Amino acid sequence: MSVLDDLMARATADAGVLGVILTGSHARGLATAHSDVDVTVVVDSHGAAWPRDRGADLDLAALTVEELGDTSVLWPRYGFRDAQVLLDRGGVAELVERQATPTAEEARSWSGEFLDGYVNQLYRAVKSRRDGHPEAAALDEQESVGWLLGTAFALHGRLRPYNKYLEWELATHPLPPPWNDVLAPAYVGAHPVTLFPLVADLARERGHGDLLDSWGADLDLILAAAR
Repeated sequence: MSVLDDLMARATADAGVLGVILTGSHARGLATAHSDVDVTVVVDSHGAAWPRDRGADLDLAALTVEELGDTSVLWPRYGFRDAQVLLDRGGVAELVERQATPTAEEARSWSGEFLDGYVNQLYRAVKSRRDGHPEAAALDEQESVGWLLGTAFALHGRLRPYNKYLEWELATHPLPPPWNDVLAPAYVGAHPVTLFPLVADLARERGHGDLLDSWGADLDLILAAAR
């Protein structure tokens, strides 16, 4: 019996388990010989039966319905993208979908925050390069990539994928042209500055012109460097 089969047998027999969610590489069809099985068990209350377990073969977390329904923390939410709900005794699939799908309000808020961070990091890079600090500029440019990805996906109403799943995300849930190509792992990391005009144009279309304009003449420095 596999690790997952054993867990499912235990969960099915436990009336306190309301759901079982398979996430990670196994859920996305990307598992390798080194992949553990990532599982979230939804319980009516925390107890000794389902402790946190991070072993070589299984990464098990237990959440209550209330915890699964809490979307206030951004970073774990992409983990539920295309998750497989293996057991649902009421409402679990809907909560998983909610975790993986931003509301329009969330996407707009995140895109503004990420955009401001992206501009800030590019401005630092441009100043460092102008002032004769190419190594610092290169570091700033690399730090801007995360902000760029967060901005671009939020502007499209999406969660930013974990870097490991960026290629998979673009292949299985493609963005409109030219975004699939420019956000590809082989491209985006090397072009955070030159991609700025494209990001800025989309940001203005999505209503973030005031945020961009608040950077004043500093924005011109970034646009000049992007040419």
